[in-house]
Amino acid sequence: MNSIFLSSFIYRLPVLFLILFCQYYSVFSQTNKIVIDWNNTVRVSKTTPTLQVVVNPMLRTKAPIHKDSFKALKEIGADYVRFVPWFPYPKLGVAELEPPAQDKTFWDFSLIDPLVIDFMEATKGHSVVMNFSTIPVWMFKTEKPVSYPDDPNVIGWEYNQGKEFRDTTLKELTDYYVRLFSWYTKGGFTDELGKLHQSGHYFNIPYWEVFNEPEYEHEMSPQLYTKCYDAIVTALKKISPATKFIGITLALTTDTEFYEYFLNPNNHQKDIPLEGISYHFYAFGAGRGQTIDQQQYSFFDQANGFIDKVRYIEHMRKRLAPETFTTVNEIGSILTNHDHKDPISPLYWNLSGAMFAYIYLELAKLGVDVAGESQLVGYPTQYPDVSMINWVNGNPNARYWVLKLLIDQFKAGDELVKTTGMDRPNSDAAAQAFLTKKGRKLLLINKRNRNITLELPKETGGSKINSVNVLTGEKQASQSYLTGNKITLKPFSVNVLEIKN
Repeated sequence: MNSIFLSSFIYRLPVLFLILFCQYYSVFSQTNKIVIDWNNTVRVSKTTPTLQVVVNPMLRTKAPIHKDSFKALKEIGADYVRFVPWFPYPKLGVAELEPPAQDKTFWDFSLIDPLVIDFMEATKGHSVVMNFSTIPVWMFKTEKPVSYPDDPNVIGWEYNQGKEFRDTTLKELTDYYVRLFSWYTKGGFTDELGKLHQSGHYFNIPYWEVFNEPEYEHEMSPQLYTKCYDAIVTALKKISPATKFIGITLALTTDTEFYEYFLNPNNHQKDIPLEGISYHFYAFGAGRGQTIDQQQYSFFDQANGFIDKVRYIEHMRKRLAPETFTTVNEIGSILTNHDHKDPISPLYWNLSGAMFAYIYLELAKLGVDVAGESQLVGYPTQYPDVSMINWVNGNPNARYWVLKLLIDQFKAGDELVKTTGMDRPNSDAAAQAFLTKKGRKLLLINKRNRNITLELPKETGGSKINSVNVLTGEKQASQSYLTGNKITLKPFSVNVLEIKN
């Protein structure tokens, strides 16, 4: 009997294969048809799209794109904008570059203040996240004193040295941040020798982030970082109880020990609030020979790998510190390294912008609070591939216009409704429908360097289409109207349909 069954099964294999093939082809041939169930809310978005501003010479008052850059920052109207004076430019980020002497201190805000004032003016009316991440290097034990460029415009990568604090009580460290914080929020401070320094600044700082990528900058262990975080937060909360603090700030999502240790309240001092955590993601190009047609796959593959890690970290956060919010405040792509000087294809800006829009969407699905694009200004020798501004003419590029489109169209509180047809991680496009306070909207992202035609529900006919694509270049999103219910997405385009019906 078994042999008869086996013979019958073998005989029917071609037919079974044909049936399975037809079913497979039917499923995948219909992936270009978008189906929306407006009555099925799958998630209420908590996610705010925003950006970070990393201090560098191109943002200084006399820089050729200074005015255009801060104008763009003001006009984008973002909340939770992150401000980071970073270690490669010590004079632009460290307020006390030399240790105090017996008869003199070396506090100097003359180069830092103009940048802070311009930033606070451009973001007026919006929340900011301040991160003076660079610790004065003299606070660390080093073989010899660490020098820094006399010219504030000259990059100094070697400033990031030292792994062990010379003052293990961390009083020296916390006193520095108390005075720095007081300079910008309390009108000034009294220095180590009892001298009053008046600033006249009384800025409101709703969020303060402690350090940046500590696993790289000074190679801190989870234990040392947590000790520093607790000391700084304890001191600054006394000055500004309303300020919320963000920790971890890791470059990597692979160091699970760091997340596990920091998020565990038992590893902190009593009454230390775990208010927020942050971490970063960059897609990397695989060398100078990689083309856009290769990057279109590698960037989105890396993005999907990152989203998988976010799921794991979010699970850990909910288990250990469920009230803590999450901000992914550096999202971007890097072609080779910070010295990248090769010409960058105009298509690259659209690809990178489309990847950011995709990550924003996936973070919204996971309930992450903030998705921050990196960064306002970069240029050759200072990560040009992350720039949102053309460093030659000062025009915003496609990465900027994608972010502005998302900020203008979507808010925390919008409802994500069930949307199928392009919902697999390896789909060539992404689609998500939203119920917003201003009506029904549909976000469509083309991940590929070719046109993709989608069949949409009938109710989308006549919708207004806002699109950042390869034709808009350094201009804002184009506007047109959908005829019928089919749409052709241009390569690497990010589109938002405002549905009237």
